[in-house]
Amino acid sequence: MKAAVFYGTEDIRVEEKEMEPLGENELLLKVKACGICGTDIHILKGEKGSASVTPPVILGHEFSGEVVKVGSKVTQFSVGDRVSVDPNIYCGECSFCKSGKPQLCEQLTALGINIDGGFAEYCKVPAANAMKFPSHIPFEAAALAEPLSCCIHGIDLAEISTGQKVAIIGGGAIGLIMTQLAVFNGASYVLLSEPIKKRRDLALQLGADKVIDPTKEMIGTAEFDTVIECAGNKNAIETALKIVKRGGTVLFFSVPSPNEQIMINPYEIYQKELTIKGSFINPSTFGRAMDLIIHNKIKLEPLISHTFGVDDIKAAFETQPDPNAVKVLIRFD
Repeated sequence: MKAAVFYGTEDIRVEEKEMEPLGENELLLKVKACGICGTDIHILKGEKGSASVTPPVILGHEFSGEVVKVGSKVTQFSVGDRVSVDPNIYCGECSFCKSGKPQLCEQLTALGINIDGGFAEYCKVPAANAMKFPSHIPFEAAALAEPLSCCIHGIDLAEISTGQKVAIIGGGAIGLIMTQLAVFNGASYVLLSEPIKKRRDLALQLGADKVIDPTKEMIGTAEFDTVIECAGNKNAIETALKIVKRGGTVLFFSVPSPNEQIMINPYEIYQKELTIKGSFINPSTFGRAMDLIIHNKIKLEPLISHTFGVDDIKAAFETQPDPNAVKVLIRFD
């Protein structure tokens, strides 16, 4: 099969690769679509992923496909089923797994991170990590169930209440999903801060009440109940702490560079009685994400700005950070 194999920093190669034998509890998928995530960009640059990465490995953890073979003990799937894949695999035995926080699993592994993933014509996945979806859902939308499920976990942590004012900093794919989820969860007013006009326009189409260009306009100080930071840069992170109101919540959702440092004022956190939270991957939210997609409650296809074939994986990786890109997909037709 043809696959894009990651060999190390700035080294990803398209090559023919033998498929490994299928396990008794696994599915073999013909991959149809796989998204490029910010985590993939970090890994290609030699930075950390959600779990440790040991090349060579096939990246790609946002993907969907068609079942072409089932393991001998698999009963809930059949050849021809359309499925989306939750890439995260937990040990189930460590203290975090047993206390209901599997996302912090001490033995966390993930398809497309340290197990071969979706940037290949075929991928084998644990049946327990696959979820069916009906034929009216495009493979491209189903591939984005993973980032949507991560956003749902973040929204849960943010605890947005009906009628609250929410600011979202950063209008990439994640910020645009967060915009829709904030509206869906009852926010009375949602502002998105994003310097790229294309993304601001898309945010308005997807439910934002107001968009601003942070290079030209300041966000009002201390007026938001909840601030969700999705940009991953120092200025955005520090801005989030400035614009949240007293008693409010700041959710740091972006994946900044592991070496990024920020300046904070601990007295301000104390005096404003702020709640500051991080959000990591998608424990127990994948099914909810698929339900939202199946019932057309969240729009994902408008986020797809570019598609490439696997032969053009390098161009795809170069395009994803481009300001004119939102979500880049690899398609296998």
